[in-house]
Amino acid sequence: MADVSNEFDYLRDKHRQLREHNSPELNLRTHRSISWIARAAALIDDDPDAAFIFSWIAFNAAYAKDMGDDPGSFARADFQNFFDSLVNCDPKGRIAHEIWYQFEGVVAELLDNKYIFRPFWKFHNGDAQYDNWELRFENAKKAAQYAIEGQETGKLLSILFDRLYVLRNQLVHGGATWNSQVNRKQVRDGVELLLSLLPVFVDTMISNPSEDWGAPYYPVVD
Repeated sequence: MADVSNEFDYLRDKHRQLREHNSPELNLRTHRSISWIARAAALIDDDPDAAFIFSWIAFNAAYAKDMGDDPGSFARADFQNFFDSLVNCDPKGRIAHEIWYQFEGVVAELLDNKYIFRPFWKFHNGDAQYDNWELRFENAKKAAQYAIEGQETGKLLSILFDRLYVLRNQLVHGGATWNSQVNRKQVRDGVELLLSLLPVFVDTMISNPSEDWGAPYYPVVD
């Protein structure tokens, strides 16, 4: 994984250099995200669970928007639009490089992990509609494979973050024990992937102020 402390210094300096040219909304989003990236990076070795949660906060700071009256809802279409915008604003393919080369093995393992696949837990929590979760799992892996074969970076990111969202829910909603050996692999893999992607995401946003990244849902209010 890249040295995130160096990434933080670079992003902080770039943010300061460009904030007079970028909108207050973009500045606020990226400033918040950078602060959480730094905190997550400081904890990755000692407390991967906390590092994962803080990394997800960093992602939300960059991405989050009003999700309506149901804050637990998950809009894959919104994720897809966000990732497509990032990829379109990344002509040098830095995001693709992380996915296809730096973390190829980690991506494959996350996609093959049934314990971060939502229908698996729907079935085990008694929802009969998901008694075919194994078929859904195989179809989801095929969809990911098609995205890999087609080098569809935005689509693969959407699928990956769908899995990471399940892991996020397990941690945030008390569905896992702190420092549990049961989920160590996916937590460590997840946080390493997030902390490699997030600085590139934020750098891409800062470098493309004309893109509509949306206004923060929680602005600073006097």
